Amino acid sequence: MERHGLPDWALIAYLVSGVLFILALRGLSSPTTSRRGNRFGMAGMAIAVLVTLFTQAPIPPGHWWPRPTADDLVTLVKILGAIGLGAVIGLTTARRIQMTAMPQLVAAFHSLVGLAAVLVGIAAYLDPGAFGILDAPGFIDPLSRVELGLGVAIGAITFSGSVIAFAKLNGNMSGAPILLPARHVINLGTVAVILGLTGYFTQDQAPWVFVTITALSFLIGFLLIIPIGGADMPVVVSMLNSYSGWAAAAMGFTLHNTAMIITGALVGSSGAILSYIMCKAMNRSFVSVIAGGFGTENGGGAKGERIDRPWKRGSAEDAAFLLREAEQVVIIPGYGMAVAQAQHVLREMADLLKAEGVRVKYAIHPVAGRMPGHMNVLLAEANVPYDEVFELEDIQGEFAQTDVAFIIGANDVVNPAAKTDKSSPIYGMPVFDVEKAKTVMFIKRSMSGVGYAGVDNEVFYMDQTMMLLADAKKMVEDIVKSLQH
Repeated sequence: MERHGLPDWALIAYLVSGVLFILALRGLSSPTTSRRGNRFGMAGMAIAVLVTLFTQAPIPPGHWWPRPTADDLVTLVKILGAIGLGAVIGLTTARRIQMTAMPQLVAAFHSLVGLAAVLVGIAAYLDPGAFGILDAPGFIDPLSRVELGLGVAIGAITFSGSVIAFAKLNGNMSGAPILLPARHVINLGTVAVILGLTGYFTQDQAPWVFVTITALSFLIGFLLIIPIGGADMPVVVSMLNSYSGWAAAAMGFTLHNTAMIITGALVGSSGAILSYIMCKAMNRSFVSVIAGGFGTENGGGAKGERIDRPWKRGSAEDAAFLLREAEQVVIIPGYGMAVAQAQHVLREMADLLKAEGVRVKYAIHPVAGRMPGHMNVLLAEANVPYDEVFELEDIQGEFAQTDVAFIIGANDVVNPAAKTDKSSPIYGMPVFDVEKAKTVMFIKRSMSGVGYAGVDNEVFYMDQTMMLLADAKKMVEDIVKSLQH
């Protein structure tokens, strides 16, 4: 079906949509404006979808409104039916999903974005005339072949990589790194072949070239994520988010859709920036993240042995007494809090302390949890006031004036070895200075765990540390009972 240039109103609408997406990203940068940011994003996407639907029918020369045929109307009904089905699935999932399962949900959504890019690429390859990318009868424009190859490759990598990330986060697959022999050589070789075939695709659009690019891209997605330990998933999630954006942008060029290009570029660039920030927070190399298997050579994800040293165990009653007597308490949550789903009872404990006149603050590390902002989302779900939540750089200087550092489910982000032991795999990673607090309360299930980095934590054995060994939710519930009585 022949396509004509978009009318001015459609181009303006796409521009408005792009502006709304930028405002959405701006709003999502802060918990206080995140709801508004989501609304901007929803409005922008609604405008983009409606304009795309209205302009898919032929627009006769001299007219500004499409003139759909009977076949166009049938196609529109099918598209609306698919949108309705997707909306039902999305709404049902959003209502039922637990906030602790948000990381794997995000990974699953990333996989769908990647798969959508692959399917669009396949459709464009099979029927290039419908997409307006023919250079001559039967021949796809060489530039469009590059867009197709890259879009399908990035989409396939996003899909297969996100599937592995989902499986690790959801417990369907071990979170430990799976290290293949000569994995870096295999990865680099596979990527080189994909790029080489994409270049060759501009000269020969034979099916075997397109199929091979697609198959190898699915394969490299698995190979890149399998070597990464489950505890390193915050960077992986942000990286896959970036990939999904670039896949959408590439398909936007294929579809000649300005909104997809703008949206994909925004998501891709913001995801890349976030990945860089996360890498810096974890003392990782950004290039090694792209190559896959980062954080494994020096012990990341390894299971180390705990050194048998004296430590002090406390009870819920002991903790309640010290918390009630404190002037300031800083709570440091980690993934263990998310697993135990202790965020609600933690807020209840904080409310009781504030009623006693205790200042309570929450300290969030950039890589706490299983995706960027995971702890912020959980605390927001528990209705923790935004002004009580602080990032690492904003609260780091307060630990010397803090009576109790209350660590719940975190480990490596409070390990002093990151500052003192150059041989440690976490050396150089910014961590909280909890050792400066007058008292440290450390909730963990047992003393056998040493964190994903496989290194012991000196905080366990400090004179001012009280180890509270139990399930995080159960321990905080017992502390709440003691505070109430």
